[in-house]
Amino acid sequence: MSTVMTYGAHARAVAVLGLPLVGGHLAQFAIGLTDTVMLGWYGVEALAAVTLAGSYFFVLFLLGAGFGWAVMPMVAAAAAEEDETSIRRASRMGLWLSILFSAGVMPLLWWSRPILLALGQAQEVAALASEYLRVAGWGMLPALLVMVLKSYLAALERTQIVLWIAVAAAVVNALTNYALIFGNWGAPELGIMGAAIASVTTQTVSLIAVIYYAVRELPEHSLFQRFWRPDWEMFNRVFRLGVPIGLTNLSEVSLFAASAVMMGWLGAVPLAAHGIALQLASATFMVHLGLSNAATIRAGNAFGRKDRAHLARGAKVVTAMSLAMSAVTILLFLTCAAPLISLFLEPGDPQRPEILAIGVGLLAMAALFQLVDGAQVIALGLLRGVQDTTVPMLMAALSYLVVGMPASYLLGFVYGFEGIGVWAGLVLGLAFAGVLLMTRFWGKVIERIGLPA
Repeated sequence: MSTVMTYGAHARAVAVLGLPLVGGHLAQFAIGLTDTVMLGWYGVEALAAVTLAGSYFFVLFLLGAGFGWAVMPMVAAAAAEEDETSIRRASRMGLWLSILFSAGVMPLLWWSRPILLALGQAQEVAALASEYLRVAGWGMLPALLVMVLKSYLAALERTQIVLWIAVAAAVVNALTNYALIFGNWGAPELGIMGAAIASVTTQTVSLIAVIYYAVRELPEHSLFQRFWRPDWEMFNRVFRLGVPIGLTNLSEVSLFAASAVMMGWLGAVPLAAHGIALQLASATFMVHLGLSNAATIRAGNAFGRKDRAHLARGAKVVTAMSLAMSAVTILLFLTCAAPLISLFLEPGDPQRPEILAIGVGLLAMAALFQLVDGAQVIALGLLRGVQDTTVPMLMAALSYLVVGMPASYLLGFVYGFEGIGVWAGLVLGLAFAGVLLMTRFWGKVIERIGLPA
């Protein structure tokens, strides 16, 4: 029997759970932001290369992250049922799958140059990006293991430690970047390679910290005892839930990666402007992503208890919170675009005026997709909480690959709107996904929870 919570109580619960997750995502985002800002100071070509390489890396990372995302609702549901054994089993097999995935994609990271050239990138930018990926690629394994362990801790509502580990990682990354990109504090000046080394260092430090916490503070789960022993039944469950999540992630990130490729066709300056605008849009998206994680955990708890009233009311609250955040960021992007973009550029850079002009237009388009981007990620969080991932995967593929990507190409190149057109395609794809996924949750999934609302 469920205890009826008021909307205010739901909002407070989401805030307590979600704000540390938002902070953790923002701190994690700061790692990429630091790379962008410091390499923007170092040179436009380096910024263009890391924009391209980052998109390539995250296509693979977010595909593999599906297993970490799958652990979150599974652990949340098991915690609601007080099933300690299932918590351990799901988390451990999430780690197994992440290790196997990392080994499988390493060749794509090591030999990325011919792939980037086949995608039509300039020789110089592709060469720099591939050098970056040969080093940064070694961070794939620790990054995915951190994703699984953070999902495990967040599902148990240990969100404060998730926040502080992410903050510590951001500090380590900033200091290492500052030393190795520019050659400060007696370190060699390595430019883009310094950013790659800093990325791997940061992911490794994060992994050590999160393992230490899990072993020390949650010994009852014994995550790493007899870690080598297979658990094929749970392995298959995590795999079946995680693969659709990974493919959903892949669909969305492929849309954004394709936009980076298309902007690269327009030249290094438009690609650099795209990288800056995308960093700013991504910063605000981290808030929605944190709320989505909170939605997954609370929906997973409600799903474990078969509590439809709690699920429905909580879903309304977290959606309203996301909409409020969208309103704030729309205003910010429309009124403060130039000062925000200027943060990423050297005052004396001769290409600064052109990057600013392009970036302001792109940020106006980013304002347009704030509402729909928030809606689609909140809907995904709710659907994952109730372990519904296959149909959302198909909806995402339709929205991003069939609607968004062709629209970006048509508007950008066939109709000649260039960068603005490419970003207009992003808006259309995200809007399509937002409508389909919200309709899926409210029209289909919530009806399957057994108790009356």
